[in-house]
Amino acid sequence: MKKIVVAGGCFWGVEAYFKQQDYILNSTVGCVNSSVENPDYKLVCTGTTDAAEAVELTYSGDLKKVLDTLFHIIDPTLSNRQGNDHGSQYRTGIYFESAEDEKYIKEYIDGIRSEYSKPIMTEVLPVENFWPAEEYHQDYLDKNPGGYCHINLDI
Repeated sequence: MKKIVVAGGCFWGVEAYFKQQDYILNSTVGCVNSSVENPDYKLVCTGTTDAAEAVELTYSGDLKKVLDTLFHIIDPTLSNRQGNDHGSQYRTGIYFESAEDEKYIKEYIDGIRSEYSKPIMTEVLPVENFWPAEEYHQDYLDKNPGGYCHINLDI
């Protein structure tokens, strides 16, 4: 079992899409790399915490599967937005815990750079902190079928 934190816009859809993958063992939505200890959702939405909405994933197998899935559902060339969501908390990112993962992620991005006509804006940083979001955000789209999602969950 391995862990990684990914950000791809609104965490509801990112979590829902990843949960469909058979290699995902657990997921938790929250915020990553906040300058404020344990911020609530409303504070994160102000853009004053430096946090990104993110999903902590526990997975089995190869990190490549996680990265392939993330880059399938995001536009990595956008800065601080995905879908209709705008703001620094909606940036895309990959947050690692080991130097080995950092090296692999950077090599992966270098390998796909030519597939895009604009620069890749997805940040690659160590996990400084991860704060789980309030319970009503966990598994949100399971609890609220038809709720807002910027990701096509049928693909």
